[in-house]
Amino acid sequence: MTKLFRPERMRFGVFLAPFHRVGENPTLALDRDVALIEHLDSLGFDEAWVGEHHSAGWELIADPGLIIAAALRSTRSIRIGSGVSSLPYHHPLMLADKFTQLDHMARGRAMLGVGPGALSSDAYMMGINPGDQRRMMDESLTAILELFSGRAPVNFETDWFTLKNARLMLSPYSDPHLEMAVAHIASPAGPSAAGKHGIGMISIAASAGGVSTAMGVDSLAQAWLWTEEAASDAGKPIPDRSGWRVVVPFHLAQSREEAFEQVREGARAYNVDYFQKVLGRVSDTDEDIHEVAARGGAIIGTPDDAIMAISDLLDRTGGFGAFLGLAHEWASSEHTKQSYELWARYVMPYFQNQLESISESASWVSENLSEIYQGPRGGVVAKAFEEAGKEVPGSIRPTRGRS
Repeated sequence: MTKLFRPERMRFGVFLAPFHRVGENPTLALDRDVALIEHLDSLGFDEAWVGEHHSAGWELIADPGLIIAAALRSTRSIRIGSGVSSLPYHHPLMLADKFTQLDHMARGRAMLGVGPGALSSDAYMMGINPGDQRRMMDESLTAILELFSGRAPVNFETDWFTLKNARLMLSPYSDPHLEMAVAHIASPAGPSAAGKHGIGMISIAASAGGVSTAMGVDSLAQAWLWTEEAASDAGKPIPDRSGWRVVVPFHLAQSREEAFEQVREGARAYNVDYFQKVLGRVSDTDEDIHEVAARGGAIIGTPDDAIMAISDLLDRTGGFGAFLGLAHEWASSEHTKQSYELWARYVMPYFQNQLESISESASWVSENLSEIYQGPRGGVVAKAFEEAGKEVPGSIRPTRGRS
């Protein structure tokens, strides 16, 4: 039986596609995306991954690098990556050059997420056959890693790009290069690329296809097995689970009832108006957010519910290094902001070994008051009054502490 992996300090962040309803001001929506990253930075979240899409109306960011550059200037510690750059849409030298520059500008806080491209409509507009996208991703990823390695010149020939005596002008700021991860939704392509190339993985399977997904959480354990198999086939070391990120939407409130009520309409619009009506993805049922949460497709409730859900995810997957919330606007801006604050106050420290020592210190003091005060509580202060020849106030007369 595989030993369960639990990181000493789990990382937390968001996967920011983003999702904005059609009909809203797009300029303000993009402002909110940057503001969200700033808010997460102030709360101590570790990561934000920003998407790339070119059609379908809801996922408005065409160039994650622009959002990354904007957010870097107004944040202190959060790491920001592309989530993900669609490799078939870019010449690998251009993408490698761009993210090497971002690596320098970010002083190591930038990351590069890669994938084949999620929206068929994007590929269609560029004349790319969807059946070729995964092959193209692997070819591009191979070339990018070769460019990052510094083993110039790089020569690479495919049916869609050429590298001729190519090299990066800037060497990476990070050693050996900025952190990379490949997207995984349902197929073995992402896990295979992660294992073959020795990079991290972002699993979106638990929330893929809207909140109604046939695969869901149960596909995650199999995905990691594919990663290990690919690494073995390529002669690479077994991947480190700390580089595995699992994505699930969440929303927290003071009570479970409040949380569900706050997201009920927004979650329905996300699933029905976008994934079903725009993208044409068929759902077997008209399940509401209660049903989705019950089978692990979303975490809706209180911080205690979130802690239980993540613990269950760790058990069912074998363990991972980072949990990413799928960023959404199912609730109002105020309630969404409060949800992230609850997550940072109660969920993150539980999985980052921040609470046990505090609790132990409180218990130690409570259980050893007599020894600490060298007698009854208030005795030292009472003695000071007595030595001064003053009457001891009743409010500080000695009381027996626990021993």
